[in-house]
Amino acid sequence: MYAVIRTYLGTGAKQLFELLEERSADVDATLRTVPGLVSYTLLNTGDGGTAVTVCTDKGGSDASLKVARDWIQKNAAHIHAEPPIVTEGPVIVQIK
Repeated sequence: MYAVIRTYLGTGAKQLFELLEERSADVDATLRTVPGLVSYTLLNTGDGGTAVTVCTDKGGSDASLKVARDWIQKNAAHIHAEPPIVTEGPVIVQIK
């Protein structure tokens, strides 16, 4: 498995996560299209937030980055949020 973490901070991050919360059903439906999706978590930190995606392989995680970027461009471009800090790598341990 492979995971990607996107952390949104700074200009527009708070507003972006307010919109993501309002549109959570749309976000859910969009992320479910990612091939090999194992889990997706979106958390609001108050001043921004973090998205954690786990997929069966790096290809799925790469697809999740594109899906997220496309959704933001289509639905939240007016917010002008700074690009996320992206952290990614192979999953070593996962407890369900």
